[in-house]
Formats: sequence, structure tokens, C-alpha cells
Amino acid sequence: MIIRQLDLRGKDLDKRGYRQQLPRAVMDIEAALVAIAPVLEAVKNGNEKTLQDFGFQFDGVSPQTVRVPQEVLDRSLAQLDPQVRVALDEAILRITRVHTDQKRNSQLTKVVDGGTVTQRWIPVDRVGLYVPGGKAVYPSSVMMNVIPAQIAEVQSIAVSSPPQKEFGGLPHPTILATCALLGITEVYAVGGAQAIAMFAYGVEGVCANVDMVTGPGNIYVAAAKRALRGLIGIDSEAGPTEIAIIADGSARPQDVAADLMSQAEHDTIAAAILITDSQKLIAAVELELEKQLSTTKHEDRIRAALSGVQSALVLVDSIDQAIDVANAYATEHLEIIVRNSSEVAAKIRNAGAVFLGAYSPVSLGDYSAGSNHVLPTGGCACHSSGLSVQSFLRGVNFIEYDEKSFRDIAQNVITLANSEDLPAHGDAMKVRLR
Repeated sequence: MIIRQLDLRGKDLDKRGYRQQLPRAVMDIEAALVAIAPVLEAVKNGNEKTLQDFGFQFDGVSPQTVRVPQEVLDRSLAQLDPQVRVALDEAILRITRVHTDQKRNSQLTKVVDGGTVTQRWIPVDRVGLYVPGGKAVYPSSVMMNVIPAQIAEVQSIAVSSPPQKEFGGLPHPTILATCALLGITEVYAVGGAQAIAMFAYGVEGVCANVDMVTGPGNIYVAAAKRALRGLIGIDSEAGPTEIAIIADGSARPQDVAADLMSQAEHDTIAAAILITDSQKLIAAVELELEKQLSTTKHEDRIRAALSGVQSALVLVDSIDQAIDVANAYATEHLEIIVRNSSEVAAKIRNAGAVFLGAYSPVSLGDYSAGSNHVLPTGGCACHSSGLSVQSFLRGVNFIEYDEKSFRDIAQNVITLANSEDLPAHGDAMKVRLR
């Protein structure tokens, strides 16, 4: 058996109970925090050579210069495979279209005559965007991070991605080409926790510090984001990718198996879960997994992910119970492949992104659906959203009262200040009444 089977029929569990049945893979973030502490401290007090030395230690190559020269970016774009260029252009168009509709407008509220509160959406001044470079190449992550930041009108954008031995200490040329395609000129060959530290602290003569860091990464990147949160804003602590699929007997087992494998391909601790009321579908998916695994490139990685405790084929009494399980699990990616996908989708509360119907696989969202693929993992979809234009904006209130409206409300403020034993607050009102 490639993947464990879990029978939840007859079980009416709460959110905690379902989550216990569907555990995530263990990530020892506390150990990672200990491991990266010397790295963060070294970068805080270091220079370009510090970053180069970490490149050699962790990536096996020391970049000649940490910042990627403009001519390298230009050359990477010029040498980009024309078919990849066409695919990137179309993805950029669609991502831009979706994210443009996320822009926020200022809103003036007239509280009383002479008293207004205006909420304005102001972009972060400077952001650092992290693009991983371990088991795969992620030009898609460049687009997903850069485009919403640009639409939010962030004025200063820097990208960092690990140096690669096969490319002489530069990030992968497709990543560099995508940066050039989007007009990003500040790119660094730095990976891991040291990249997050570089962004957070700044390195004199190399990289100015940023206000916010976004983008997925490995456990050390996640640990660095946790350690430095507060000094910088972050999007989330990205964990292993995960997919859950709600399906009924109408779903094609070939599609379901392929979609489970697509996310298991990311990491040996990625999670792949099918939730269905059809025993026949479970049996057919099991056969399809064995069949498709024998022909896929990363068979060992996918097999390890599917056989882990974090993955399962889950049998439930009904699609209503499947919805309860999915809402409890709060997956990063949720596919709904049932006869009435829209009706089921209307009952979903907790998911990073929801994919409806047989022709909306997660792979589409990973690249070219137009939605963002930087999404909450580890059950965080019950309280957090994916990356968006809003991630790079801050709502700031501008309050303006004239003298009459001030005098009308002053005594109420004084009363409330005294009730909280904060008389100086009230005095700030009284001094204006004299």
C-alpha cells in the first residue's frame, strides 16, 4: 500500500479530533531556531564576505559578488527559452489581471459634522522577496511575490535566491530572467536564513534593510522569519506544501492520483489527502498511484510523501462530512471534484485556495490561473490569507475634527479617560477647552 487509508465513517468529531486523525509532518522549528541563531548573529555584524562564506557552507559555492550584476540579468532574459518566455508572459498577464482587482481605495467617513476619519492604504516602503532554489526552480514564485508588490506600488523591491554551483554562484538563470522580465534590478545570490537576516538587518555596502519579507522557503527560512518577526513584517512561516481533495464517485481516479502526486513532488514531507464517500474511488486511486508513480521523474520523493503519516485516503459517510473534515484540516490547497462543486465550495470556510471542478487542478493555480500560490500552510488557513496586494498595504487612519465637533465630544472623552484612571488623557482634552 502506497498511502494509508483512514475510515472516518460513523465518527462525528470536532476540529481538534479531525486534526488528530490527519496530523501534519513533524517539523522541529525549535531546533531550527537554535541552528540558525549563529547565522543571524553573523549576518547582523557581518559584511559581504560573511554572505559569500555562508553560500559556500550551505550551497557549495561562494558567489563572486552577492548582488547579481545587471548585465547578468539582461543576458539571462536574452537567453531564455522562447517557449518559457511565452508561458511566463501569459502567466504575468493573468496574475496581474487578478491582483489589479485587489487594489484598495481610500475611504472617507463623516463621523459627525466637522469630524472625519479617512482610511488610506499606504504601501510598505521596501520589501525583500525570497525565492527558494533547492529541489526545483521557481520562476513562478518570482511572479507571485513581485507582481502584487508592484501593484501595491511598493517603491523598493529586492529579490534573493540561493546561489547555484552549476551556474557559477548565481541563482538559476530562469529566476534571473523572470526578475528581468518584471523589471526587478536588485537581485541577490543569497539563500536560507542568511538571506532573511540580510533583508532584516541590512548589510552595509551590499543591501539596505527592508520593512517586510515574503516568500516560501525551507524550515530554516521559516525559522528565520519567526526569529526576526517584529523587526520585519512577514507574510507567514511557510511549511511543507499540502493538498486535500474532496471527491465523489464522479471524479476520475486518474485526475485525483495525478493531483495528489503533483504536490507530493515538492517534498518528502508534503501532505496529500483525498476525502471521499466512495470506496470504489479510493481503490481506483490506489491503483492509479502505483501506475503513475512508475513513470514519474521524482518517484522516490513522491512515494516518501505519500507513505508519510501526513498523507491519507480518507473514507467518510457523506460529502457533508467531507466538508467538515476539510474545514477542520484547513489545507493550503483544496480541490473539489464532485457533481455539485459550487454548492460544496459555498460551505468551505478554511482553505488557502479552493479549486472547483475537474478542470481546475492545483497545478493551474501554481502557475497560470491568475491567483497567488503563496498560501498559508500547517492549518493556518483557518486564520490567515494567501499573499495578495493587501499584504503590502497598511491601512492608516487620518483623523480630523474641527473645534465645534471637538467640543461636542470632549466631555465624553474626559469621562472615559477618568474611568480608566488615565487623567492626563483627559487633560489633553481640557487644555483645549480653556
